[in-house]
Amino acid sequence: MILCSTLKMIRNLVDPIDHRLILTIACPQKREVVMVNHVWGLLHHPEREWYKISEEHESVSHLYAHHVLLLAAVPVVCALIGTTQVGWTYGGSATYKVSLANGIALGVAFYALMLMAVGVVGSVIHWMARRIDNRPSRRDCIIFAGYIATPMFLSGVFALYPVFWLCVLGMVIGLLYSTYLLYKGTPSFLGISHKQGFILSTTTLGIGVLVLEALLVVVVLLWSMGTDHSVVWHFFR
Repeated sequence: MILCSTLKMIRNLVDPIDHRLILTIACPQKREVVMVNHVWGLLHHPEREWYKISEEHESVSHLYAHHVLLLAAVPVVCALIGTTQVGWTYGGSATYKVSLANGIALGVAFYALMLMAVGVVGSVIHWMARRIDNRPSRRDCIIFAGYIATPMFLSGVFALYPVFWLCVLGMVIGLLYSTYLLYKGTPSFLGISHKQGFILSTTTLGIGVLVLEALLVVVVLLWSMGTDHSVVWHFFR
C-alpha cells in the first residue's frame, strides 16, 4: 500500500493528466496482464493487436513503465548470465567468461542506450512522416517504435547460451519479425495509407529499426571484450 501510494504521488507530479496510469498503479496485476497480452498479441496476431494498442491512447511514460523497461532488460540480463556463468564460445570447445563487474557495468550502459534508442527511433519516424497529410504525433511514433522493438528485445534470450553464431541468428530472427511488425503497424497503428506506409516503413527499416539491432550487436561485441579473447580481436587480429 505504501509503495502504491508513493508511486501514485510521483506519477501525479510527473504527468497529472495521465489518469490511465494512475488507475494502473492502483491495480498493477491487471496492467501486467495487459502488457503480456500485447507481447503475445504482437507475436501471434499483430494486425489485430495494433488496433487494440491504438485504442488505448497510452502515454510515452506509460509505454516505458509497462513495456520497454521490462523487455529491454531481457537481453541485458540474459547476456549477463550467459557471459559470466556460461562463457563465450565461437563454436569450439573453449569458453571465455566475462568478470561479473565488467558484465554489470556493460549491462547498465547498454540498458540505458536501448531505452534511449526507442525514443530516437520514434523521433526519426515522426520526422520522416513530416510530409504526410495525417502526420502521426511524436508520442504515437515513439510508442510505435517501442512495440516494434519487442521481437528484438525478446531475441536476447539467445544470449543465455552465448555461442557467437547462435546470438547472431537470434538477432536476425528478431530483426525479421520487427520488420514484419513495422509493415503491419504503419497503416494499422499510425493510420497512414498502405502506399505511404510502405514508403515510410521501408525508410524506417533502413534508418530506425536497425539502430536497435545495432545496439544489440554492440552489446554482444563489447561484452566479449570483457575477456582476453574478444570477438573483435578474434576476427581482426
